Amino acid sequence: MDKNTQKHLYGWLRKQSSHGRRWIGLSIGLGMGQGIMMVAQAWLLATLLHGFIIEGTTPEQSIPLFISLLLVTLTKAGLAYGREVASFKAGSAVRQAIRELVLTRLGRLGPAYIQRRPAGSWASLLLEQIEDMQEFFSRYLPQMAVAVFIPLVILVAVFPVNWAAGIILLGTAPLIPLFMILVGVGAADANRRNFQSLARLSGHFLDRLKGLRTLQLFLRTQAEGEAIRDASEDFRERTMEVLRLAFLSTAVLEFFAAIAVALVAVYFGFSYIDHLNFGNYGVKVTLFTGLFVLFLAPEFYAPLRELGAHYHAKAQAIGAAEQLLEFLEAEVSEPASGNAPFHADNPIRVEARGLEVLSAEGKVLVGPLDFQLTAGSRTALVGISGAGKSSLVNALLGFAPYRGELKVDGQELAELDMSQWRLQLGWLSQNPQLFHASLRDNLLLAKPSASDAELEAALKRAQAWEFAREKGFDYRVGDQAGGLSVGQAQRLALARTLLKSTQLMVLDEPTASLDRHSERAIMSTLEQAAAGQTLLMITHRLDQLTKMDNILVLERGLLVEQGSFQQLSEAKGPFARLLSQHLSQGDSLDA
Repeated sequence: MDKNTQKHLYGWLRKQSSHGRRWIGLSIGLGMGQGIMMVAQAWLLATLLHGFIIEGTTPEQSIPLFISLLLVTLTKAGLAYGREVASFKAGSAVRQAIRELVLTRLGRLGPAYIQRRPAGSWASLLLEQIEDMQEFFSRYLPQMAVAVFIPLVILVAVFPVNWAAGIILLGTAPLIPLFMILVGVGAADANRRNFQSLARLSGHFLDRLKGLRTLQLFLRTQAEGEAIRDASEDFRERTMEVLRLAFLSTAVLEFFAAIAVALVAVYFGFSYIDHLNFGNYGVKVTLFTGLFVLFLAPEFYAPLRELGAHYHAKAQAIGAAEQLLEFLEAEVSEPASGNAPFHADNPIRVEARGLEVLSAEGKVLVGPLDFQLTAGSRTALVGISGAGKSSLVNALLGFAPYRGELKVDGQELAELDMSQWRLQLGWLSQNPQLFHASLRDNLLLAKPSASDAELEAALKRAQAWEFAREKGFDYRVGDQAGGLSVGQAQRLALARTLLKSTQLMVLDEPTASLDRHSERAIMSTLEQAAAGQTLLMITHRLDQLTKMDNILVLERGLLVEQGSFQQLSEAKGPFARLLSQHLSQGDSLDA
C-alpha cells in the first residue's frame, strides 16, 4: 500500500471520528486528569518517604499526607474507570455510524448489487472489519493527545527540581515514537492482507456450507474441505504475521523505555555518591528529589509506550478501511429514487420506451425494450436462462439503474419515491426469504397491523394454514427457512404477499417448488388475488402461459416477440421453437 493511499485512509478514519467526538474528548480530558493526579501522587509518596527516612517524621504527623494520598489514589482510579467507559462509547458510536453508512449504501445499491458478492464477504465487511476499528477510535486517537500532555506535565514538574533529569527524559522521549514508526511501517500492509484473506475465507466457507448437499451428491466434500483448509492456513499465516509485528513493536518500546528509566536511576545513584554534581541548581540532591523523579520517570514513558502498543490499532484500522472505503467510494450507478409521491387505487399501467437496464458499472444488461403492461392485464415473461428476465424485473422493482423511459401510470419510475412505489407492489420469488423469527413476525412484514384472523385468512388462501396451525404462530423459523420444507416456505411467502393490498403483482416462478396439486391450488389463489390488479409473472408452466393476456419473449437481453399464446405459437418464431423444444422434454417451458 503506497503512502498516499495510507494517508487517504487515515484521513477518512479521522473524519469518521467526528461521530464520537464528545466521547473522545471526554476520554482525553479524563486521561489528562490522570496525569495531574499521577504527579500529585508521586509528590505525596516522595514527601512521605523522605520524612520517614531522612527527617524522622512520625506516622501521626503524616496523617494529612496519608489522607491526601488516599484521596488522590481514589480520584486517579475513578478517572481511569471513567476513561475506559468513555473510550468504549467513543469506539461504539463511530462503529455504529460506519455500519449505518455501509447499510445505507447497500440499501441504495439494492439486492441486485449485493448478490454479486458472497454473503460471507459482506458479513466480514460489516462485522469483523468494522469491529476491528474499535481500538483505533477508543484507544489510539485519545492516546495521541494524552501522550503529548502527560510528558509535558511531568517535565514541568521535574525541571524545577532537577534539570539534568529533565534533559534525560526530554532527550530519550523521541526514541519511542521513532522506533514505533519504524516497526509499524509494514503493519498496515500486513493487516490489509489479513482482512483480504478473512473476506475470502468467509465467502468461501459460507458458499460451501450452503451448497453442502450439492457437494455431497457430486462427491466433492473432501476436495472442498481441503480447499477450506488451505484458505484457513493462509488466514492463520496472515494473522500470525500481524501478531509478530504487534509483539515486536511492544518489545522494542519496552526495551527503550527501560533503558531511559535506567539512565535516570544511574544519574541519581552517581549523584548520591558524589561522582556527579550537576543538574541540582547548586543544592545537594535529596532523597525527595530522587524518589520524586524516579516515581515519575516510568510514568513519563508510559503514555508513549501505550501509544506504541496501540499503534498496531492504527495499522489494523487502515487495513480494514481499505476495502470499506473502496466499496463506499466506488463509482457505480445506483438505482434512481426520486421524491415524487405515488399512490394507486386502481391496477397500474406500465410503459417502456427505449428501456435499457444497466449494471452498476453502466453496462447494458437488457434492451432497448419497448412494451406495455396494460392496467389489469396478465403478462408472462419467458426466455432461456440469462435472457435478462431478472434484470428487467429488478428495474421494475426499483433495484437496478436504467436508461430510457419506464413509466407507471404516466410517471417516470426513477422520479418516484421508491418507498411509496413499493407499497403498491406484490412480490413473490422462487426463493423466498424467510427470516430467523417467528411465523407471525415473518408474515407481519407485509402488514404490521394485521390481526391473527387476517393472518389465518391469508394462510388459508395460500394453502399454508394446516401446517401453520400445527406449528403455531410463535414457531421460530431457522436461518434460510430452517425447519420448513421448500414448499412450506413458498406457501408462507405467498401468504405474506397476499396480506398486502397491491396494484401490481410481480411473480418469479411462484410454483417452482410445489407439486402439481399444490401448484394448481396456488395458481387458483393467485388468479383470484391478481383479479383486481396488473400481473407480471416469470413462468415456465405451459398451462399458466395459456391463461396469459400477453407474453414477452426475451432473448439475449432483447425483446424478440410479444403477443398472446396462440399468436406466438402460430408465428413459428423464437417462442414457437422454445415451446417445441420443451414440449419434447416433458410439457414445460424453461424460463
